Amino acid sequence: MPLTKLEHYLVMTDDIEETRDFYRDVLGLEVGFRAALGFPGYWLYLGDTPVIHVAEWETYTKHSEALGIPVTKRSDGTGVFDHIAFNGQNATQMIGHLQRLGVAFQRNDVPHAGLVQLFLFDPNGLKVELNYRD
Repeated sequence: MPLTKLEHYLVMTDDIEETRDFYRDVLGLEVGFRAALGFPGYWLYLGDTPVIHVAEWETYTKHSEALGIPVTKRSDGTGVFDHIAFNGQNATQMIGHLQRLGVAFQRNDVPHAGLVQLFLFDPNGLKVELNYRD
């Protein structure tokens, strides 16, 4: 029973709109269908896959605990989880986009791999890595 793909990751936040806006407006993901789950949130899509789920801390916690599902505890930073990475096309275009939006980022060039990496943080302190091989 091998795994076939990464489905999504969940971002817990106190501000679901700010988090939605970051992934939509900064990274270009699309807000799409989200099942009625009993707590507020968003699903953001990359193509046909809802790769990022956004949930509000308090209501998600209450909902999950009522179902007997354990919930991650709040902590400084992201614990053992350091970052999520995406592949993209046209690093120059993304750099201009980030600069226009005033989004801070760090660039790392890996010339032997033909790779440009951009590192930035979402509104919740989660590091996002963008990889460009163009």
